Amino acid sequence: MKRLLVFCIFALAIVTEAGAVLKEKDLEQTLGILRTELKQYNNELDRRSTARRDRAKRLIQQLMGTMKRADQNALMLYSQQQDNVFDLTYACHEATQQYRDFHRQQLPFTSFLEKTEGEIVRYDSLINHLQGIPTRIMTKYGTSNRDSCLVLAQSIREKLEVNANILRRNIYLYTKAENRLSELNEYAQKRYSDIQQSIFINGGDSYPTLLQNLGRRWQQITDNIQKKYSFNANANSQWSPQWIFGMFLGIVFYVIVSIILNLLFFKFILPNKVKTEEFKKKRACIIMATTTVTFAIIQGLVINNSNQNFLIMASGLLVEYSWLLGVVLFSLLLRVKGDQIKSAFRIYAPLIAVGFVVIGCRIILIPNELVNLVLPPILLLCALWQWLVIRRHNQNIPRSDIFYTYVSLIVFVASVVCSMIGYTLFAVQLIIWWIMQLTCILTITCISRYLEIYAKRKRLTDKPITQTWWYYLVEKVAMPVLGVHSILLSIYWAAKVFNLTDMCVRIFMYPVVDTPNLQISLVKLIMVINSWFLFRYVSKTILAFLKMHYQISDPSTAASKEVMGRNVIQVLVWGMWLMFSLSLLNISIYWMLALGGGLSTGIGFASKDIIENIYYGASLMAGRIKVGDWIDVDGTMGKVVSISYTSTVIESIQGEVITFQNAQLFTKNYKNLTRNHGYVLTTIPFGVAYGSNLKEVTNLVEAAVNAMHNQYIDPEKQAKCVATEMADSSVNFKLAIWAEAPKRTYVISEVLKCVYDTLNEHHISIPFPQHDVHLING
Repeated sequence: MKRLLVFCIFALAIVTEAGAVLKEKDLEQTLGILRTELKQYNNELDRRSTARRDRAKRLIQQLMGTMKRADQNALMLYSQQQDNVFDLTYACHEATQQYRDFHRQQLPFTSFLEKTEGEIVRYDSLINHLQGIPTRIMTKYGTSNRDSCLVLAQSIREKLEVNANILRRNIYLYTKAENRLSELNEYAQKRYSDIQQSIFINGGDSYPTLLQNLGRRWQQITDNIQKKYSFNANANSQWSPQWIFGMFLGIVFYVIVSIILNLLFFKFILPNKVKTEEFKKKRACIIMATTTVTFAIIQGLVINNSNQNFLIMASGLLVEYSWLLGVVLFSLLLRVKGDQIKSAFRIYAPLIAVGFVVIGCRIILIPNELVNLVLPPILLLCALWQWLVIRRHNQNIPRSDIFYTYVSLIVFVASVVCSMIGYTLFAVQLIIWWIMQLTCILTITCISRYLEIYAKRKRLTDKPITQTWWYYLVEKVAMPVLGVHSILLSIYWAAKVFNLTDMCVRIFMYPVVDTPNLQISLVKLIMVINSWFLFRYVSKTILAFLKMHYQISDPSTAASKEVMGRNVIQVLVWGMWLMFSLSLLNISIYWMLALGGGLSTGIGFASKDIIENIYYGASLMAGRIKVGDWIDVDGTMGKVVSISYTSTVIESIQGEVITFQNAQLFTKNYKNLTRNHGYVLTTIPFGVAYGSNLKEVTNLVEAAVNAMHNQYIDPEKQAKCVATEMADSSVNFKLAIWAEAPKRTYVISEVLKCVYDTLNEHHISIPFPQHDVHLING
């Protein structure tokens, strides 16, 4: 990128125009100004000439280096045998990668040349016009300025011509390099197609057939192995057996160094207070995890400080394998107890082992014949190993790991079957896919577990949304999105073993459904799913902020406003998600309008009642009733539990749950018992005997009831007792009190007890109906 930036600055400097003159006082003054401008531009070109030549030289060297590397990749690619898949895929990858890198840094030579040629034409016109200005119409000063302008313009024109020639030479070299890389890339793509056919479609001989013909093929296999890995061959090659053997010795050395460093750290540096009983139980797994990280760091340093292609390739694969192993170990440390750690590690051991075998085969570029002969029994042994660890250790591991072990066993069995019927390379792809998928799952599990621990420690669930929105963004959006992308990522990594990443990208982008009004591909579906998680988070977060705002502003109406806000926000947010999804899937708006027009009449009649309920629901939520109000509908008293745009749910005082359609509720004669202050006027009748002091009765009853201090009676309104009638056997009264609507029955009971006790205490007779029975003797 630095080289690209430098060249762009250089190219822009070449085609920078001279300052323009405007209409001055007269021709001679205009020539004077033009002379100054041309002189400055000419001097600027002279100053840049040395730097321009150096940059052009470096650019030519870079293009020549690109062509040399292309020739090197061509020799490597054209010399590979079709049967050596690992070697061939590596060569194809180098060719296609160079082609992509070259086009990623493509320089606009043509536009620079066109602009330079335009400048040359402009200066040709300027020179011709200066030559055509007659000297007789100017003074000696004007003639001198004209001659100076003419000399400067011719000098600038010559320099621009030199720059144009440089650009033409660069275009020639660039086109030559591009054609060479394009030809090489086309050949690599054909070989990729052959590799894909051999892996996924054609396959090879089944393993029993291979064993039957082993005697005939053994000599061929032995010759290929001896030719490829003989210590006398390719002594000066960077890919010689000496380098491979030395690299594996280096791996052993780096592993030993990593182990020693971590043992010394845990023995002498780590504080003793950290070495708890749980730590001691997990000590071996902790050392393995930190050793893996140390080894990965060492391999990363090797990549940065090495120019040997084999070491760079091998170290990159080892870093990926270290990541796999490190994720497994750290996931176990976070999720598994100390008593379970050994069993949990053993259930992943078969996958770790087969992963190292595949990485080793990829590093040493093992021939196909040896892969087809050796890998099937290795996969079979690993499948049996996985089955044994399931039987022995599944009782001592977490439930999630039990599920992973059975999936691993199924993958092993499938890979064994594929390798036995001749699809050994596809079996490798299957195993690597599951290893990478499991790695992604465990990585996400580790992060989720840490988030859970952090949330409990900080008590985030008890805090307001203003302090926890970022946590829910990570938990509700980032983690699910990572889970969805892990599927594509694991497939991509599996294909990377054979450098088939371009094929993966094409499959991901391939439109499974491709019509003018609908386009569906795997990437678009993933984007729709990911956007669903995002819009769900946006909806819930906005509602949480609204709820907090309503609670602060008016707690009494918060529940009702929250229901109304939820409905509005959900319609807006999910409507936006739907429009985004339709646009992403290229669903034409005209197609939607045509479909909607055909259904509009039927939908209109079918949704008449729904629209009516929505209208009345909005009216109810606007303030007529709210959640928590006590209402009386046709003699049934209940509490409003929820209000939506279609219905209202009421829980009666007897515990029944009744649902009214909003239109139905609106037409009923309902009473809102708690709209104003929550108290309703309640009258309690009682009577006293004739001859009682009515004024005394009134005073006694009012004083007693007002002194009750019942929490369900309005303390601001006094009880009033009034005489209502003189009945057959009593003088009747009505006692008026203000009671909480849902507690009215309870209040009536307590008040009646108070009245009865008060009248008895003051010896005031309470009459009751009596009948005299006369017996007449016959």
